[in-house]
Amino acid sequence: IGGSRMAAQGLDTLFPMADLTVMGAAEVLPRAPLLLRRIRETVSAVDRLKPAAVVTIDSPGFSFRVQRRLAPGRTRRIHYVAPSVWAWRPGRARTIAGFLDRVLCLLPFEPPYFEREGLAARFVGHPVVEEGADKGDGAAFRARRDLGDAPVLAVLPGSRRSETARLLPIFGRTVAALLARRPELRVVVPTVSTVAEPVREAVRAWPGAPVVVEDVREKFDAFAAARAALAASGTVSLELALARLPMVIAYRINPATYAWVKPLIRLKHVTLANILLDRGAVPECLQGRCRADILEAEVGRLLDDDEARRMQQADLAEAVRRLGAGGEAPSMRAARTVMEEIGMAGGTR
Repeated sequence: IGGSRMAAQGLDTLFPMADLTVMGAAEVLPRAPLLLRRIRETVSAVDRLKPAAVVTIDSPGFSFRVQRRLAPGRTRRIHYVAPSVWAWRPGRARTIAGFLDRVLCLLPFEPPYFEREGLAARFVGHPVVEEGADKGDGAAFRARRDLGDAPVLAVLPGSRRSETARLLPIFGRTVAALLARRPELRVVVPTVSTVAEPVREAVRAWPGAPVVVEDVREKFDAFAAARAALAASGTVSLELALARLPMVIAYRINPATYAWVKPLIRLKHVTLANILLDRGAVPECLQGRCRADILEAEVGRLLDDDEARRMQQADLAEAVRRLGAGGEAPSMRAARTVMEEIGMAGGTR
C-alpha cells in the first residue's frame, strides 16, 4: 500500500493511500467504515500472500490495527517510524511490544523506550536527510518562475486534507496581510499530490498570484530561493531545517481532538528542531495562536530582520547536527535491518 512515489518504483498498491490520510478522532469517525474495511483487506492480503515480513510505515492508527491481527511466527512484524512515546502516552511502548518483532526509529534517543519493554529497536535515521532538501537550486528556480530578485516566502499548508482544510484559510489571510505591507513579496506554495487539487483551488483566491509547485525537486529549489517559510507542523519542518530556511510553524486541529490529547502531551515543543535543541528556536503558533495577525507578525520578522534569520539558521544547523545527518543513508540502514530480521543480512540490493 503506498502513494504515487512508491507506485513509480513499481508498487501495485492494494488501494489508494489517500484513503488513510485522515487525522484526529473528529476526522476519523466519519470514515471509520472505510478504514475498517481497508484494515480487513490488508490482513486478508497478508494471509493470502504469506510474506516473510510485513513492514508498516508510520500511520499507527492503521498500521497497528493491521499488525496486531497478524499471527506471530513465520511473518516478521516490523514497524518503521516509532511512535513518539517520549512525547505522549509512554505506555504505548509496552503495548506495541506485544505484537511487533522490531521497530525502526528515526531519532537517536528513541530505542531505549522500546528496548526496556523487550522490543528490538534500532535507530536508522530520518529518511528526510537523504531527499536533498539541502541541495536546492534557488537561482534556477527564480529563473524558471520569473521571480527576479523579489523576496520569496514558501507557504506549506500540510499534506493531509484535514490539515489543509483547516490551515489554508488562515494562511490565505496571513499572505494577504504580508502582501499589504510588502507588495514586492512573491509566494510559493509547495504541495503534494494527495492534496494538490484543494490547495490549487484555495490558492487561486489569494492575492499576489502565488506559484504552486508539486514536484519534490521544485520544492527544494523553492526552499533555496526563499527568504522564510510558513509551514504546517510535521516532517516538512525537518526539510526546512536541512535547507537552513528560517520558518514559522503553525497548526490547528479540531478543538475536541485537542481537548482530548492535550493532557497526554509531555512536550514543551512540537517542532523537531526545538525538541532536539530543547528550546523555542523556531516560532510555534498552535491552536489559539494560529491566527493570521500572529502569523503575519512572526513571518514578517523573519522577512525583515536579517539578524533574526541568521540566528535561526545557526540554530537549525545545530539541530541537524544533533539529528546525526551524514554517514550511511537511513533508507539503507532500514533495508539492512529488515533483511537481517528475515535472515537475509547480505541482501540489500
